[in-house]
This record gives sequence, structure tokens and C-alpha cells, in this order.
Amino acid sequence: MKVSGATPTARTSKVRAAEKKGTVRTDSAASFETISDVTNFCGLSESDLTPKVRQALHELLSEVSRLHQEVDRAYSRIEYLEHLSDEDTLVPLINRRAFVRELDRYINFSERYGIPSCLLYFDLDGMKTINDSFGHSAGDAVLMHVAELMQSNLRGSDVIARLGGDEFGAILVQAELESAERKAADLVDLMTRSPLAWEGHEIQISASWGVYRFEGREQVEDALRQADDQMYTRKRQKKERLENS
Repeated sequence: MKVSGATPTARTSKVRAAEKKGTVRTDSAASFETISDVTNFCGLSESDLTPKVRQALHELLSEVSRLHQEVDRAYSRIEYLEHLSDEDTLVPLINRRAFVRELDRYINFSERYGIPSCLLYFDLDGMKTINDSFGHSAGDAVLMHVAELMQSNLRGSDVIARLGGDEFGAILVQAELESAERKAADLVDLMTRSPLAWEGHEIQISASWGVYRFEGREQVEDALRQADDQMYTRKRQKKERLENS
């Protein structure tokens, strides 16, 4: 799931909920557009429309129009702020907060429809060495590079996020465990084969991964922990192989 920079136009779910509760007016009393609308609503006859009444109604309509514009601007601002709260501060992906919300939604979807999906968890190897050797700007560039590789090699229906630091996550919708594990391994292999060109150097990238298949009976944090634990098991095994080689 890529985070776009477009300004949202739709009302937020919070505003829609407020409308249902009646705390935001959406009926005709808040939607006057012409003097006829007002007279019909108030039951005024033509003889009631003296010059002073007409002037007052014109002023009322102008005020209603101004208030509508202010409310629309407020809706847009709320949407924009909610968009920012979901966006990672460095890479064009959603953050952990938004990812957890999406994971909860897809777990519920799997429970309701019996469609399995998989959670992928990645942790980049050796980021401290990269930062120490090339600087934190290079480390940030590595994170951007990995985000772009994941975006380019996962489906548009999949959800991708930076979970924090050097950790990334993905939700593969309607995917079985075997295909998800194959995809995770392919992504890590692609990272290894795609070093980052940085100021005349090639920065090698590697990562460890874990996969958890969920069917709707688990909690979000349990699913994340299962995938995280599997990832760290692979990371530990990789480190032991290097130390023994």
C-alpha cells in the first residue's frame, strides 16, 4: 500500500459517525441554498416576504454558504492530518500504526470469509555497520531503496509498511503459507542482488524474514510476534553460520 500525497476530499469516518449521531447537521435546515428553500422550510407565504425579510434571508443564505465552506475546509484538514498520521516519516509507506489497523481488518476479513492471508516480517541485517561506515544518510537511502524494491515486487492489493527502524512488514492478501514464504525469500534475494549505489560505493543489503499465516482466530499482536519470532530465528541461524564459516 503506497501512501499518496494527494489531498483527500472525502469526509473522515469520524465525521460520518458524528453525522449519524446528529452532532453534525446534514438535514435541510443546514442546507438552504435559495430564499425559496427558506420560505418552504419556515412556512412563509409570498406576502410575508417584505423587503426587510428578503434582506435578512439574503444575509442568512450568505452566512450559511460561508459556514459550509468553513466546514468543508475543516473536513479536508481532518482528512489531511489523518493521512499524515498514517504515513512513515522517511519512506513512502504507511507506518506501524496504520499497518496494525490494516492487519486487524484483514484478520477479521479472514475470519468472516475463511480466506487465509499471510503476514511477512523483514529485518535488515547490518544497518549499524552501514550507518557507521557510510553515515546515516546512506542508511536512510538503504531504507528508501528497500521500500521501493518491495513496492515494485508486491501486488497493489498487498499492504506494505515500515514498522520502525530497519523493520518492514507486508500483508499478502489471499495467500497460502507456501507462496508467502517463497515471496519473502525472493524479496530478500532481490535485496541481496540489488546493492545501493552510494557516492561511488556499492552498499550490500541483506535481510532476515519471517512469515505467519492467519485465519482470523488470532490477535494482531500475536500475529506480529509469531512472524517476528520466526524472523529472529532465521537471523540468529544466519549469524551462527557466518561465525562458524
